[in-house]
Amino acid sequence: MSRPSKPRLLLFAFGDFAFNLYWQSVMLFLLFYYTDAVSLPIRVAATTYMIASVWDGFANFVAGIVVDRRQARIRYGPLIAVGGIPLGLTFVLAYLPPLGTGTWAIAAVFLAHLLFRSAYAAINVPYLAMSARVSPRSSDRAFVAGARMLFGTAASVIVALGTIPIGRWLMGSTAAQAYFGAAVVFAIIASLILVLVGSTYRDLGQVDRPPPASLKAALLSLARNRAFVALNAAMLLMIVAVTILGKSVLYYFKYLLNDPAAGQLALASMGIVSAIAIPLWMLVGRYVGLRALWLLATGLAVFALALFALADIGTPFGMQAFLVITQTIVVGLHFTFWAMLPNTIEYGERETGLHVEGAVFGVAALLQRIGIGIATAILGWTFASAGYVANIQQSANVLAAMRNTVAFVPMLFLALSGVAMLFSPFRRGTHNRIVRELAGEAAA
Repeated sequence: MSRPSKPRLLLFAFGDFAFNLYWQSVMLFLLFYYTDAVSLPIRVAATTYMIASVWDGFANFVAGIVVDRRQARIRYGPLIAVGGIPLGLTFVLAYLPPLGTGTWAIAAVFLAHLLFRSAYAAINVPYLAMSARVSPRSSDRAFVAGARMLFGTAASVIVALGTIPIGRWLMGSTAAQAYFGAAVVFAIIASLILVLVGSTYRDLGQVDRPPPASLKAALLSLARNRAFVALNAAMLLMIVAVTILGKSVLYYFKYLLNDPAAGQLALASMGIVSAIAIPLWMLVGRYVGLRALWLLATGLAVFALALFALADIGTPFGMQAFLVITQTIVVGLHFTFWAMLPNTIEYGERETGLHVEGAVFGVAALLQRIGIGIATAILGWTFASAGYVANIQQSANVLAAMRNTVAFVPMLFLALSGVAMLFSPFRRGTHNRIVRELAGEAAA
């Protein structure tokens, strides 16, 4: 069984730095950019974001199906290298301040958002599928998952701390100009990285088995794949929780704590602590197993949110400390998901006889984007129902809605996520046994 070197695995994982310059910006800032920089009503902004997120999910699903149908013919490296250029251009368009007002402004930002999401799906799904081909070993895949998260958290720190300063230095002092300038810089850097990763990638986990005969066969195989179903149910619930928590940060610090700069520092601190926590979660996962790791992390996260609900955190430093602690826990869930997802491919193959690869990542991305859309809608519609209007002093009703949304909604969804993971069939060593079984069948 061929095995890649650690430097090659790290170079492949470096691609996630590029993707996260885009992804973290969209997750942390785009909704806030819509409401507080270009003055879209929050209900409109949240609905626009939700629709684009669901569109992104279906685009990822289609990309996954294409990967499955053409897995033997797709040249992943050149696809990533070439596709990084239009992705960067569409990202810049997503932050281009609309030239018109009213309906025209909404239509412009919505169209740009859809174009970016489509371009992102077109190369991100193949990149994710490559993580199952970069090595056949579970330990290597876990190493790649951890390295990808380290690069991703590094990107999140740069995005959180650098977006406003870099944008203002390049383009001007207004919020809209700052976000646009930062988008230009991030797009250039990310495009160059993707060219490097794509041009140096080599398959070391080639799959010789035929793809599913049809889309229906692939979907039925996934539906019968208990490991895949349990993992993605847990992930969907987790994504709703952490998205609400993450998207509320800038609003919480601006309107409840009257310190927007502390909110940006909180986002950066969450990224920094993620980089520290990921190796620790990787180490714990080696000893307890990934399923147990998920249950441990969800339990700790629910406990932290329960304490927040009971406490009255009224200072920026106190809120930063709470977010850092929560992020330390949540990053364990992200690591566990990405480490477990490629392993569901072999589990499904053993259970159903079909090797479904691209659809695994496509459906997972679809569910993830649906979760993000649901979370954004909950956040935006809750704030709007309470009477939120951007850039003014908020009423007591709005402030209470913000706090309750942060405390109770993530707590509920994280608890349900832990319940979903109880149905996973994976235990310590399960995947390695399956790989050996499949290797023995192929040799026979």
